[in-house]
Amino acid sequence: MITCNHLSIGYGSRIIQRDLSFTLADGELVALLGANGCGKSTLLRTIAGLQPPLAGGCTFTINDHCSVAERSRLIALVLTERLSVDSATVRDVVAMGRYPYTSFLGTLTAGDYQIVDEAMRQVEIADLANTFYNDHSDGEKQRILIAKALAQQTPVILLDEPTAHLDLPSRIRTLDLLRTIAHEQRKTILISTHELDLALRAADRVLLMYPKGEGMVLDTPQYLTQSDAFTRAFGMDIRL
Repeated sequence: MITCNHLSIGYGSRIIQRDLSFTLADGELVALLGANGCGKSTLLRTIAGLQPPLAGGCTFTINDHCSVAERSRLIALVLTERLSVDSATVRDVVAMGRYPYTSFLGTLTAGDYQIVDEAMRQVEIADLANTFYNDHSDGEKQRILIAKALAQQTPVILLDEPTAHLDLPSRIRTLDLLRTIAHEQRKTILISTHELDLALRAADRVLLMYPKGEGMVLDTPQYLTQSDAFTRAFGMDIRL
């Protein structure tokens, strides 16, 4: 679904990581792990097209055809920054996911609203539809933003720290929900997280980034925990 070839990421002349090559398949949840500053958020933003690669690039393959242009129809991105919208209902926020498909006037059709309602049902927030987004807890807001990503109907979902600010039960439920969505809807889901233990429990594979531009490794949690990869990534002896 996503193939990155010799990808270098960073800002201007500053390269954070160079020559990254990997492929993420459909139907899997991949955890993006690594120490602060290794380039996790930068990689997500580069894949999403929010910032240009410094070298190399990424391609997206859907039904054996390479796609190009409209990444908003290919990728839904959920960032760490909390959305703040006054007087917007939960349904209004989830409906924002449909705007890549609307007319010039941004008008939503009855079909769009059916998709919005189905997205809310999938993450079990249908009963919150007419309540105000800003009135909800961080855990509920995270589910709302995941529903927004589902309403965008993209084959790829990228999430930057989706469990930040959540309590333990909410973190577990969020990761379990993302894993279920990846498997049942055959989506490619890549999440950046610091939740090492929970990520290893939920992820099908782990994309582990090394510090100081030393590259990355992509493999199963079972393989990585039997190697010295985590010790190398975090600069300390980590026993898993």
